[in-house]
Amino acid sequence: MSAVAAALRDGMVITKRNLIKIKRVPDLLVFTTIQPIMFVLLFAYVFGGAISVENGNYREFLMAGIFAQTLGFGSTITATGLADDMQKGLVDRFRSLPMSRAAVLIGRTTSDLLGNVIVVTVMSLCGLLIGWRIRNGVLDAVAAYALLLLFAYSLSWVSALIGLSVRSVEVANNAGFLWVFPLTFIANTFVPIKTLPTVLRVIAEWSPVTCVVSAARDLFGNSDGGRPVGNFATEHPAQMSLLWSIAIMAVFIPLSVRKYKKSTAR
Repeated sequence: MSAVAAALRDGMVITKRNLIKIKRVPDLLVFTTIQPIMFVLLFAYVFGGAISVENGNYREFLMAGIFAQTLGFGSTITATGLADDMQKGLVDRFRSLPMSRAAVLIGRTTSDLLGNVIVVTVMSLCGLLIGWRIRNGVLDAVAAYALLLLFAYSLSWVSALIGLSVRSVEVANNAGFLWVFPLTFIANTFVPIKTLPTVLRVIAEWSPVTCVVSAARDLFGNSDGGRPVGNFATEHPAQMSLLWSIAIMAVFIPLSVRKYKKSTAR
């Protein structure tokens, strides 16, 4: 069996272990799904009347952004989960087993991806209740969800590196949000790009979050609030979403595996 196949096989075993943990501690899933529901309701009803969207309504504009923000915030679970396993010595037990070194990381990120599927499903139902609608066909909607989940998976590898680089769960949680907050807010997540100051607007136009959110809005058939033209990122958001996700994984998967090997070799 090749090293890649062995890593995937062992990774699925760790994935199952992490999912069983959620089953035994359902509070984890409950509070993970309550937060995005609160965001949907608060932004839809508190800010919905104050923010105007060109050729559309704010609730439809909002949902793709809420999806991206929630999945970005959810990636911090990868950091805290790994930091918790490292702190409790569970990873040291894995070292004594005949398993791939990459299995722990594959299992952690895959189980978090499956958790994100549940969260997105709950958010979608909540969005439909407040007036959000998918205007395009089923295939386009599936493509939108696939782009969002792929991006979330890539961010999990960023969080994996953070979780392996800190010494406690508390630090991992705080460090995770330090980069997620600006990443998700300096974008078209909640407001049209054209409303941002010049410097922030330029950054937002090339932001991976903007690309993913714009692509999802296009595929869902929702208004994007008047998108700027003149650069590849804003005119081809779906392609840029794929490029960003692949680039993030190409950088952070090797770094995370290298950091894991270094941390477990102590």
